Amino acid sequence: MSEASGPHPGGERPEIAAPQDLVRLLQDFTLEANHYVDAAGGRNDMHRTDLNALAVIMRHSAAGRVVTPGVLRSELRLSSPATTALVDRLHASGHLTRDRLGTDRRQVQLHMTPKAYRDGSALFMPLALRMGKAMGAYSAEELDVVRRFITDMIQATVAARTETAEKSPSPPSA
Repeated sequence: MSEASGPHPGGERPEIAAPQDLVRLLQDFTLEANHYVDAAGGRNDMHRTDLNALAVIMRHSAAGRVVTPGVLRSELRLSSPATTALVDRLHASGHLTRDRLGTDRRQVQLHMTPKAYRDGSALFMPLALRMGKAMGAYSAEELDVVRRFITDMIQATVAARTETAEKSPSPPSA
């Protein structure tokens, strides 16, 4: 038996072994969520990156933080030209405004428009309704455990990504 699935002395699993069925379920959920985003966005001529950008803007705005093209570039891991194209596309579609605010008029701040909120609601309401119905089968205590589990899985994924990025070889210099 493999170390990840076989019995262990003392009945304990090594720290590195994860229940593979749960890992597979998380992978399946991620894949299905991506398929949903592709289908919903495609119906509205929006790329996954467009929807991810709007999610970043919404999250930062809700926390009272300024959102700039640099924030999008960093969070979405895009090049400067790709970020400019993304912002231009969202602006042209009426989902985003670019405002030069404050004393430093060079800084562009990004804001979602009412149209972006309406379109986002229309895109994701079917998913939210289905998920809400599925969650209704669980008690508040069960949902608290799930909430903690998902939060821990997000933190583990971020830590693994950071560790992987730190170990990645530097790109060759030109």
